[in-house]
Parts: sequence; C-alpha cells; structure tokens
Amino acid sequence: MRVVQIPGNVLTPGSWKQVVFIDERADDQQLQAIVDAYTGKLGGPLADLAGLIGETLAVERAPITHEVKDGAGTLRIGEFVSSHMHPYRGPDGSTTTLRDSLFSTVPGSPAYVGIADTHDVALPQYGMEWSFEGRNAIQADYKIRHEG
Repeated sequence: MRVVQIPGNVLTPGSWKQVVFIDERADDQQLQAIVDAYTGKLGGPLADLAGLIGETLAVERAPITHEVKDGAGTLRIGEFVSSHMHPYRGPDGSTTTLRDSLFSTVPGSPAYVGIADTHDVALPQYGMEWSFEGRNAIQADYKIRHEG
C-alpha cells in the first residue's frame, strides 16, 4: 500500500511523493518483490504508474487490513492510515462501478465509485497529515500474480 501526495496535475510524471507500506507479515523476499513491482522494475502497468513517482520517502512495515464487500470498504495501515467508504448506488439500488474503461484504475477488476466517509493520514514525519470526510473515492480489490 502507498500513501501518496500529489501536487497539481495527477498525470505529471515524477511529481508524486510516496510512503510505501508493506504488510508486517511479508518476509524479506516478499517485501523485495512488492517493492520491485511497485517501483516498475518488473514492467507492466505498475511500471507506468511508477513513472509518476518522483520521490519515495520511506518503505515501512505495518499491519495492513483492506476489506471490500459490494463496494463498501475499509483500509487500515497500522495507526497511520484509516479510511472507510460506501458506494454510490444506481437508480435500481445496485452498486455503481467502472469496469473496462479509462477511468477504471484496476484492469480486470471493478472500480467501486463512492464516498470516502472518512480518510485519515497521520505521517507528520513525512509532511503527510490530513483528515477528510465525504469526499469522492474509488476503490477496488485485486491480486498481483507474478508468472516469471
């Protein structure tokens, strides 16, 4: 998981600052594989995303939980990050998703569009502290599989 600070245009290459969190249950080999994937060393869509990162402020281990059910979800990274989201609903009450479009940020998985009821980040040592309520949000659940 990453906490990212994006000044200005989200698509400006090299403009993002990030703190990377790896679940504390990962062993050293798993940690390195995740860091390699998210820094673009393994290619693919994550390499495209890595081009937006200008600075990695830290890589830290922490307990991570992420649960998504029918578009409602929670994310917790230790005592540093806490977010809760509920999805927008269509006229028939169904969960609103983006799928197979430019705006779906996770290929092959529905992106749930909704409201971040709360989103709190407490990383003052990296200049990242904020607390928001009622903002637009997108989340998805996905798996990364390395076949190399």
